Amino acid sequence: MRRLPYEDPVTRAGPAARTVAILAVLVTVFALLLVRDPRAEAGPALATLGAGLVLALVAVAFALIAFVRVWREGARGLGAALAGVFLASLVLAYPSFAALRGLRLPGIADVTTDTENPPAFSRSRAAFAARDGRYPPDPGPAARAAQRAAYPQIAPLTLDLDADEAFELARKAAVNRRWQIVEAIRPGGRIGNGRIEAVSRGPILNLADDVTVRVHPRADGARIDVRSASRLGTRDLGSNADRIRAYLDEVANLAIAVK
Repeated sequence: MRRLPYEDPVTRAGPAARTVAILAVLVTVFALLLVRDPRAEAGPALATLGAGLVLALVAVAFALIAFVRVWREGARGLGAALAGVFLASLVLAYPSFAALRGLRLPGIADVTTDTENPPAFSRSRAAFAARDGRYPPDPGPAARAAQRAAYPQIAPLTLDLDADEAFELARKAAVNRRWQIVEAIRPGGRIGNGRIEAVSRGPILNLADDVTVRVHPRADGARIDVRSASRLGTRDLGSNADRIRAYLDEVANLAIAVK
């Protein structure tokens, strides 16, 4: 009687993890290209991105099943499972970082340097067109209190320059940050305040957020206040505060350079 050669068991979950992870990477890359296309609608593009994240999670699940079989039965397929985990981690790394960061941040999507009297967004026809016909609502006292607790360092910038000079620096900083400037009104007139209305886009998803800058003349110089509001969702994961900090740092550096 001839003895059949013994073959190690093979787990199909390992190759499945690798295949699904490759698909997740392809879907995610396509979604990123789609969401950065100004002609594409944000909703379908984000849905495609979400599908890529789900596929990555499925790949991790298959890999875990493969790891269990490899550990218990000595099955082959470990290399494919590891490849699946590696590729899935490329898709999940940044969303996981953003989610963990968001856990310790308040659920707000509108941040300003002046929580008592926030700069108002323009209601002009040009501003409405740039914002796709929307007007960012005031988040209310509770949200402003949450902002003060989470971001005590978000504060106005005071410059010992006259209002016109401060306005020019504020406008130049917006250009340097690659914001789309919708309106730029110099200080003066009945109100006296200067205003810059702009649209800022995220570095990865290229989603549009709305920004308004107020330049208020003072006897000893000028005060610059900023308000940044997300268009999508109720949690910004810190993006608006980051935007304001980076912008005011840009203005401050420009002010130092002119002295």
